[in-house]
Amino acid sequence: MSRSDLGPRLRGRRNECAALDRLVENVRGGQSRVLVLRGEAGVGKTALLEYLQGRASGCRIARAAGVESEMELPFAGLHQLCAPMLHRLGHLPGPQSDALGAAFGLREGDAPDRFLVGLAVLSLLSDVAEEYPLVCVVDDAQWLDRASAQALAFVTRRLVAESVAVVFAVRESGDEQDLTGLPELLVHGLADPDARALLASVITGPLDERVRDRIVAETRGNPLALLELPRGLTPAELAGGFGLPDAPALLGRIEESFGRRLTPLPSATRLLLLVAAAEPVGDPVLVWRAAEHIGVGVGAAAPAAAAGLLEVGGRVRFRHPLVRSAVYRSAPAEARHRVHQALAKATDPDLDPDRRAWHRAHATAALDEDVAAELERSAGRAQARGGLAAAAAFLQRAAELTPEPTRRAQRTLAAAQSKHQAGAPDTALDLLAIAEAGPLDDLQRARAELLRAQVTFAVNRGRDAPPLLLAAAKRLEPLDATLARETYLDAFSAALFAGRLARGGGVREVAEAVLAADWGDSTRRSPLAFDLLLDGLAVLTTQGYAAAATTLKRALRAFRDEPMSDEDTLRWLWLACRIARALGDDASWDELTDRQVQLARKAGALSLLPIALIERFGVQLFVGDLDAAASLVAEAEAVVEATGSQLAPQGAIALAAWRGREAEASALIEASRQDVERRGEGLWLIATEWASAVLFNGLGRYEEALAAAEQAAEDPHELGLSTWVPTEIIEAAVRSGDRERAAGPLRRLQEISRASGTDWALGVEARSRALLSEGEAAERLYLEAIERLGRTRIRVALARAHLLYGEWLRRQHQRVDAREQLRIAHQLYSSMGMEGFAERARRELLATGETVRKRSVTTRDELTAQEMQIARLAKNGLSNPEIAARLFISARTVQYHLGKVFTKLAISSRGQLDRVLPSEPTTAQAE
Repeated sequence: MSRSDLGPRLRGRRNECAALDRLVENVRGGQSRVLVLRGEAGVGKTALLEYLQGRASGCRIARAAGVESEMELPFAGLHQLCAPMLHRLGHLPGPQSDALGAAFGLREGDAPDRFLVGLAVLSLLSDVAEEYPLVCVVDDAQWLDRASAQALAFVTRRLVAESVAVVFAVRESGDEQDLTGLPELLVHGLADPDARALLASVITGPLDERVRDRIVAETRGNPLALLELPRGLTPAELAGGFGLPDAPALLGRIEESFGRRLTPLPSATRLLLLVAAAEPVGDPVLVWRAAEHIGVGVGAAAPAAAAGLLEVGGRVRFRHPLVRSAVYRSAPAEARHRVHQALAKATDPDLDPDRRAWHRAHATAALDEDVAAELERSAGRAQARGGLAAAAAFLQRAAELTPEPTRRAQRTLAAAQSKHQAGAPDTALDLLAIAEAGPLDDLQRARAELLRAQVTFAVNRGRDAPPLLLAAAKRLEPLDATLARETYLDAFSAALFAGRLARGGGVREVAEAVLAADWGDSTRRSPLAFDLLLDGLAVLTTQGYAAAATTLKRALRAFRDEPMSDEDTLRWLWLACRIARALGDDASWDELTDRQVQLARKAGALSLLPIALIERFGVQLFVGDLDAAASLVAEAEAVVEATGSQLAPQGAIALAAWRGREAEASALIEASRQDVERRGEGLWLIATEWASAVLFNGLGRYEEALAAAEQAAEDPHELGLSTWVPTEIIEAAVRSGDRERAAGPLRRLQEISRASGTDWALGVEARSRALLSEGEAAERLYLEAIERLGRTRIRVALARAHLLYGEWLRRQHQRVDAREQLRIAHQLYSSMGMEGFAERARRELLATGETVRKRSVTTRDELTAQEMQIARLAKNGLSNPEIAARLFISARTVQYHLGKVFTKLAISSRGQLDRVLPSEPTTAQAE
C-alpha cells in the first residue's frame, strides 16, 4: 500500500487519524507536540505511525524502535533516532556536544550526565527543525534502553516552540515509567463492524456465524489477531466451530499463531529466522556472516519471505515484533546458544565489543570466567559513556557466569552499586542481598552496608537513612578511616534533612560517634577541608558555637582558598554553605553558594543542582533580590521536573512568605505536607515554620509568628536557620507583650554572634537586644545594628533594623525622626517586593501623619517566573543558547518566551531590558 493511501485504508481509525493530522498541522505551524500511542500488542500502533509518516509531507522524519534484546545497550535507541543528524553535532554548545559524543562512543571523555545528554538531544532536534518541521516516531518504546528512554522523556517535557513532534508507540502493559504523564492516545480494538469486515477480508471460505462471533469477541477487535488467528483453524473448524481452542492470553495466542507458521519451514530457514531474531540491529551483513558460521545459505531467506514473516533488504525486518519474539522463544535453548555464538564470532571485537560480549554471554549456559571478565570490561565502557543501566546489566550477568564464589560476590556487589547509580534502587537492594550472602571480607561487607544506607538516602532524604549511615560509618572506622569520616559527613547531611523526624542516627548521635572514634594520626597530619568540617560539626553539636567556631572558620577558609577536586567540592560544599549561614558569614555564604551552583552546572550534576540552587536562593532572599530568588526557584523546579527527583518546595514557600502572600504560602505548605512528613524530612518542617514566622511578623500578627517560630526552634541542632529563628521569636515575643519568652532565644543569639564576630551576626544581635532595651540603650543598639548591617550584603536585615527603629521612635513620640527611618524601611521593602513588611512600614508612616500610597502592580509583576528568569539572564548578557542550557530548554523556546516578555514590557529588543528591569541590589543601595 502506498503512503498516500494509508489514511483511507486504516479501517476504523477515524478519530486516531484526525488526532495525528492535528498534530502534524500544529508542528507545521511552529508548535511542538508530544503523543504516546498506548495499546496492546497488535492493536495497530505501528500502522498509525506509518499513517503519521505518510501525512507529514514537508516534514523531516526521524525513526527509532525499541528492541527487547537491545535494552541493555546504552543509548542504542537514541542513536537510531539521532544518527542521521550527527553531522550537526558541531552546532551544539561544547558541553552538550561532548556529552552526546561520549554517549554515542564518538569521542573520549568522562561519563556524561544523562540529563546533559537529554539537553544535547533537545538542542539537536531544535537545530534540525530550524530548516524543516521534524517528526520523530519511536515504535515499541517499552523496549527502549533506559538511557535512551530517560533522554527522550527529558526532551519531550522541554519541548515548547521548536516545530518538533515526538510520537511514541508503547504497549499498554509495558513496564516503562519514563513516559508517564505525557499526553496519551489510547488505541483500542476495532469496533464490531470494522472487526467483522477485517476478518472477512482474510477468510475466503464459509465462516460459521458462531465462529465469527467467537473470534471477534476473543480478539477484542485487535487487528493483528483478527488477521493471524484464523490461520490456525481448519476449514471444518471455520465452517462449524468444532474443536475451537480455548482462549489463553491474546498475546500468547498471536505468538502461537506465528509459531505454527514456523513449523512447515525448512530447518535452515528457521535457523536464519533465529539469527535475525537474536541480532536486533537488522544489519544484513552481520546476519549473513553469522548464518554462514552455522552453515545457512542465502536460499534460506526465500521461504521466510514467502510466508510473510521476514524481509531481507537494506535492513532485516520482521513483519511484527511478535514474530521476532515467537521465533526466539519457540527455539530450543541449544539452538539459541548456537546462534548467539555465531553472532559473537561475526561481530567485530574492535568496532562493537559490547554487543559481542553480550552475544557471548547469551551463548554460554555454564559458568565461564573468560566471558564474565569480558562483560566486566564492557561494563567499564558503558560506565564511561554514561550507560549506568547497561553497566549494571553487564555486571549482573558477569556475576551470574563467575565460577569463583568470592569473585562472584564482588561482582554482584559492583552490580548493586551500578544499579543504585542507574536509579534502580529495588534491583540494587536485591543484588545487595545476594552479594551479602556470598563470601565478602570485612571491608566489602562494610561497603555493602554503606551502599544500603546510600540507596535509602537517595530514595528518601528522610528519617530512615541517618541510622543506616551512622552504622555504616562505625563499621568502617577500623577498616578505612577516610571512607568512615566521609560517611560520617554523609550521616550529618542525612540527619540534618531528617531533623526532629529522624528515627535514631540524629545529629547529636553522629557527633558523639565522631568524637568517640579513635582516628589515629593518619587523618590528623594535614586536615583537609572536609576533615575540619566534620570535626567542627561534631564539636558544634556537642559543645556549642564558642567551642567550634575556630575549627569551622578554618574549614570555611579551606573551602574558599585550598584546591579541591570538583567531586569533593560538590559532595561537601552543601554543608560548608550551611556553616557559613550558621555563623552569619555573609561573604563566605555568597562566595560558596555561587561556586556550588556554577560547579554543579558545569559538571552537569543535576541531582545536586536543585539543592545548590535553593542554597543560593537563600543568599538572594537575604540580599533582598526576590526576583533573582524567584528565578533560582524556577530553575530548581525545572531541574526537579526534568529529572523526576523529589524536592520539597521550600524555596517557593519562603518566597511567598517573604512577599507577604499568606494564601499562596499556605497552599504550598498544605500541598506538600503529607508527602514530606511521610518521607520524614524534618528540615522542611523547620523551614516552613520559620517562613511562617517571617510572614506573620511582616503582617503584624505577632502571636501567630511567635507560635511558628518557637516550633522551628524545637530542633536545636539545625544549621543555617539557627541564627534567624531567635530573631523572629524575640520580635514576636516583645510585640506580643511576653518578653520572658525572648530571654532564651536572645542568649542563643548572643552565643552565635559572639562566636561568629561578623557584622551580620552582631548587627542582628544588636537589633534584637534593642527590642528588649529602653531609652538611650535601645537607641544606641538600633544605631549600632544599622551601622553594622549597612556594611553587609544582607539588605533585609538592614530594612528590619530601620523599621524597628522607626517604630520605636514613633512610640517615643519622635515623629520626624521616625518618618525618616520608616521611609527608608518602606522604600527598601517596596523595592524588594516584600509586600507584608512594606505595608507594615506604610501603616507606621500613616500613624506619624505621613500619607503613603500603596505600591501599585507594574507590568513587570505580570511576567511569569520563567519569563522573568529569562529576561534577567538576557539582561545580564547571556545568549539564547546559554540561557537554554541554563534552564534546560531549547534556544528556540528562549526566543519564544523573550517575544512574550518584549510584548508585556512594551519593548522591542534585549538592549532595552536594562531600562525596564530593576538593577541588581548592592550594599551601597541598601545604605
